[in-house]
Amino acid sequence: MIVVTGATGQLGRLVVEGLLEKVPAERLAVAVRAPEKAADLAARGVEVRRADYSEPETLEAAFAGAGKVLLISGSEVGQRVAQHRAVVEAARRAGVGLLGYTGVLGGDRAGFRLADEHKATEAAIRESGLPFVFLRNGWYTENYTAQAAVALEHGAVVGSSGDGRIASAARRDYAEAAVAVLTTEGHEGRAYELSGDTAWSLSEYAAELAAQSGRPVVYQDVPAERHLAVLLDAGLPQPFAEILVDVDAGIARGELAITTGDLARLIGRPTTPLADSVKAALQG
Repeated sequence: MIVVTGATGQLGRLVVEGLLEKVPAERLAVAVRAPEKAADLAARGVEVRRADYSEPETLEAAFAGAGKVLLISGSEVGQRVAQHRAVVEAARRAGVGLLGYTGVLGGDRAGFRLADEHKATEAAIRESGLPFVFLRNGWYTENYTAQAAVALEHGAVVGSSGDGRIASAARRDYAEAAVAVLTTEGHEGRAYELSGDTAWSLSEYAAELAAQSGRPVVYQDVPAERHLAVLLDAGLPQPFAEILVDVDAGIARGELAITTGDLARLIGRPTTPLADSVKAALQG
């Protein structure tokens, strides 16, 4: 049995769809906070189990009989360490054969604040004694292309990363890597640094957006304080806005430009080019 947590999220959905192409539905279970959101998966023969990272009592039963579990990191920044530790402990008690975790590029060497909870989770997994594999995901290209309409409206991409480069990949690429790890052997104890084949700057992203849309778009590099104000004006909560500004500082230092080739090797093809992701976003 393979169990995927967070399976109704954007990444989780893609992972489950990929798994369904590789293994019979009866070998899959999803552990989700709101089972009704996975009704379509249940209709296809996937077992749906309720599991809430914030309710430890729901977790052990969700992992019963699991040979492999994919822990997709939670979305509640600031609460994830306690939540993930509860998942790890439940997986240990359930006797899970392999625990996969979607962390962040750079792992314990990453210097931006967003990585802190991932570092703590990886440490908890190592300390648990569970067989593990770390999928250290780099930036999703969709983090930018999802805001393409805003950039086109204002004619600008705003950030504070300077000429820093981002080796992003499409969310589907990272999902395919998770599927590969869950459906093949030889990954125990590995930490994969997953990123796109080619790193690009926000200036290059703005130029690509302009070229494909036929509309003027430029990159406006601003001081961190101004960047924070822009994000707050856009309605982001201050703690999350501060984390994004800190990530841009990490990008400026080159921390998200790492290109190891691990992602392309796992999925057996080149990662999705920036131009393809921009095209998909503009087509809508």
